[in-house]
Amino acid sequence: MGRNLASLLTDTAAKHGDRIAVKLDDVALNYTVIAEGSARIAGLLHEKGFRPGDRVGLMLPNVPFFPPIYYAILRAGGIVVPMNVLLKQREVAYYLRDSGAKLLFGWHDFAGEAAPGAQEAGAEFISVGHDFAQVAFAAEPRHEIAEVGDDDAAVLLYTSGTTGQPKGAELTHANLIANVETTVDTLIQVDHDDVILGALPLFHSFGQTCAMNVATAVGATLTLIPRFDPLKALQIVERDRVTVFEGVPTMYNAMLAVPEEARAGLDLSSLRLCVSGGSALPGEVLKEFDATFDCKILEGYGLSETSPVASFNHPDRPRKVGSIGTAIRGVEMRAVDEDGAEVPTGEVGEIVIRGHNVMKGYWGKPEATDAVMRDGWFHTGDLAKVDEEGYFFIVDRKKDMIIRGGYNVYPREVEEILYEHPSVAEAAVVGVPDREWGEEVGACVALKPGEQVDPDQLREYVKERVAAYKYPRHVWLVTELPKGPTGKILKREIEVPGA
Repeated sequence: MGRNLASLLTDTAAKHGDRIAVKLDDVALNYTVIAEGSARIAGLLHEKGFRPGDRVGLMLPNVPFFPPIYYAILRAGGIVVPMNVLLKQREVAYYLRDSGAKLLFGWHDFAGEAAPGAQEAGAEFISVGHDFAQVAFAAEPRHEIAEVGDDDAAVLLYTSGTTGQPKGAELTHANLIANVETTVDTLIQVDHDDVILGALPLFHSFGQTCAMNVATAVGATLTLIPRFDPLKALQIVERDRVTVFEGVPTMYNAMLAVPEEARAGLDLSSLRLCVSGGSALPGEVLKEFDATFDCKILEGYGLSETSPVASFNHPDRPRKVGSIGTAIRGVEMRAVDEDGAEVPTGEVGEIVIRGHNVMKGYWGKPEATDAVMRDGWFHTGDLAKVDEEGYFFIVDRKKDMIIRGGYNVYPREVEEILYEHPSVAEAAVVGVPDREWGEEVGACVALKPGEQVDPDQLREYVKERVAAYKYPRHVWLVTELPKGPTGKILKREIEVPGA
């Protein structure tokens, strides 16, 4: 038999029961309370007729109820189906139907979409609000931890993809435990004295593994922020003496944009490490953040299908700006051509991954699984170059690549240059259909507050710095770029003027 992911909580509660597990402003719960809460919620599941192997939806923002419900489902032998709190009714129904979940724990503020979605899918909706603790603690606790096999699914993480319906990446107990242990031992290197700022949604793979499960594994404190606000995040760093901040590039950008007078009096000296993932971090943002906050950002890479961490700028090796680092312990990464052959050093290839972190497959979708899993290697759809020391440099998403008149244009390269412009806050480069060239390069740009620059100036700025076929012929300004729940820029939602 294997080890149940819920044992991260029960083992830590036995060792560090009095230590604070989760904080949200004035609410602070220790590991004993979280562990007992999970046993009570496991009892509630039992009362509802739950059976090991059942899937259970979890649609909560970053609130202290998230960990005990998550671990309760696991300790009962179930499979957690984390769901974005912003899903609409038909999307909720799809996730529940596709996974076969018959129960959905949903935050009361989002019941307007979640409850009818559950009803449509024939699932019971359990409202999680301020009175939920009384409901849970009324149940008879079930302290035992279900026996599981290493290959048994623990979590179904739905990935949006750019085409078709979302697919549930089936992550096993062994996948997730190995990813947590590798992160703790070799990457973030945390212990029970650390305080991690949970700015990333816990329903997302990055926040779930690297914040919640990592903190739980060692007995660290996870301090939560339900909706990211850059000034509030900096204030929490001071208030709770945060040692580790984990975020996506837009969060680092937003913290840099906080006016100097607003952050001048804040004591951020407790911060020892920042971690970035989710999308490529512009080199300019990394350098400016280092200089402004005197704290190093280590960039990593991963996907929902890889639990998620696959590579990292390891703390005991040189950090390379613009690189996602090297493969983590126990994992292999390569850049390959269309035939699956490894490309020469410095050439562009698709990242493929093999190791303990790779999902079992897409839930109920064998054809989709076969399309990405070949000879034991997971094909990511991301394009990268590898240098002579094995460091990977993301070039772009395979499907984001723009082909202009037969030439490949990698949006990331053009975006890096736009970020170097002093007036630019955010930029996304996308393909624009064009009769003559097939695709033309377009750039959607948001300026920093108070800055004024016209699109022609930005076009010329890039034109001076790249080959003629790469610079954006179309440049348009917006107040803000569309973003997903983690703050990742959503290129598929960018509207091209006149298209």
